[in-house]
Amino acid sequence: MKEEIKALKAAFPPTIPVFTGYIFLGIAYGILMSSKGYGVGWTVLMSLLAYAGSAQYLAVTFLTSIFNPLLALLMTLMINARHLFYGISMLEKYKDSGKFKPYLIFGLTDETFSITCSAKPPAGVNRNWFYFFITLLDHCYWVLGSAVGGILGFMVSFNTKGLDFVLTALFVVIFVGQWKTQKEHKPAIIGVLCSVICLIAFGPSHFIIPSMLTILLVLTLSRKQYVEKKELMEGRAQ
Repeated sequence: MKEEIKALKAAFPPTIPVFTGYIFLGIAYGILMSSKGYGVGWTVLMSLLAYAGSAQYLAVTFLTSIFNPLLALLMTLMINARHLFYGISMLEKYKDSGKFKPYLIFGLTDETFSITCSAKPPAGVNRNWFYFFITLLDHCYWVLGSAVGGILGFMVSFNTKGLDFVLTALFVVIFVGQWKTQKEHKPAIIGVLCSVICLIAFGPSHFIIPSMLTILLVLTLSRKQYVEKKELMEGRAQ
């Protein structure tokens, strides 16, 4: 038990920014669900089992429109296709996670991915428990925010226009935070440029998957140069 508590204490501080973001995002989602006639129970259940912020916002539209499972599948795949790339980049980090792996895969959101990529467990802290608690805490924040939003939406009337913009705002904040903490900005610049080019070429409704594939291709081609530069810097440091 001491090992778990130690890992939990180490995992909590890096998740504080996500806590502040997820609480408000979850509240907005809960209010939106409530405005469409769905109670707190359905809202919490969606956040527990689906746990995909942007897809959950999209699901509100599917739940209140004509039943079309194929469209729902394709749209969800397009919106969350980026998680395929997240998973590929985490293969090495999660390869020895054992019993934790299924939940770590399930809970790999944008924000959790951002933290686990940069945060490292302190000395003496079990890495698997550390990553597990980061994922679990983020999940709990989202469910808590959704529950609060569902309750508020039931008790108070809100104008829900523009609530879905909070998700975009959170992505911008995360990007700025990563830019400030990382010394190497080339991947971020590549990501922005590729996304802008694909947005112009394919339009706002179809640019996500092409931009992801383009980013992957460009980063793969530039990987050799990056590795050589990193090895050179490490050699100088020694």
